[in-house]
Amino acid sequence: MDDRAKRIRRNRVGGKADTAQVDLTAVVVAVSDNQPCVLTIGQADALPSGPLALEHRSLQTGLRAWVEEQTGHPLGYIEQLYTFADRDRIGTGREQRVISISYLALTRKEHAAGSSRCGWRSWYDYFPWEDHRSGTPAVVLDVLRPRLIKWADRAGDAAMRRESRQRAAIAFGFDDRDWNEELTLQRYELLYEAGLVEEARRGRDATPPPVPDKSMAADHRRILATGIARLRSKIKYRPVVFELMPPVFTLLHLQRTVEALAGRLINKPNFRRLVEQQELVEETGETTTDTGGRPAKLFRFRRAVLDDRAVVGTKLPLARA
Repeated sequence: MDDRAKRIRRNRVGGKADTAQVDLTAVVVAVSDNQPCVLTIGQADALPSGPLALEHRSLQTGLRAWVEEQTGHPLGYIEQLYTFADRDRIGTGREQRVISISYLALTRKEHAAGSSRCGWRSWYDYFPWEDHRSGTPAVVLDVLRPRLIKWADRAGDAAMRRESRQRAAIAFGFDDRDWNEELTLQRYELLYEAGLVEEARRGRDATPPPVPDKSMAADHRRILATGIARLRSKIKYRPVVFELMPPVFTLLHLQRTVEALAGRLINKPNFRRLVEQQELVEETGETTTDTGGRPAKLFRFRRAVLDDRAVVGTKLPLARA
């Protein structure tokens, strides 16, 4: 994209002025106390973001500058997520299209500078239906299932009603279907379409939605859902989870981190066997008693794996408990 394409533009369509602004938005993720956390700013539960400026040499340069300015937190690992440009999803009340170029960033919570303008929140505060580590959350069966069935039954004809019910069943694991942790974005989009999240009602209906969750500014929860889905998928075939780990760790700590991100439990023997077979970690020769039981071995990520040709097959599959 050249500089002119990156700028805020003003186009005239049919004699009517319309503007477009390019925003850079960051989903900054850490795991702390077995909770996946996302970095937010201000009082409106917003993701760090800011407009692309002419002085920014690149998209990534601009993103890093905004995140560090707003949170005091320098970014390490980042990758581009998606570009959002739906005019009716921002809710600004202005004739302006906001193009959001989003990025996923992985870090450790202790690296944050602790700016009073930012904070860490569990992403399950925004998506309580996504945490299945203790079984199916009550909100799925007691709130979402009956509401989604009611929404599906309002569809125009029998075929649309069947399709809507099937979409809900696949997304949320109804009717004895398996829960697919990677469908985070599809679930949020379905709830948006059904009018069950606050973002879908802005400017239309003052009645609060029935789902006990937290909304986010603008379209940021949709962007966060995209980041969660990407990360849940990626930890199965790339060793990106180690970007969230301290320099040394126990295998139990590593397993709990993967479980926190995936929102479901992992079979312990299978997980350890997979990690060791793929030579992702190496022993440090030290132990820790912080686990509360017998001394546990400390490991570190074997960085050489990134240089191995076998990295294409390196993965941390989510073994089923």
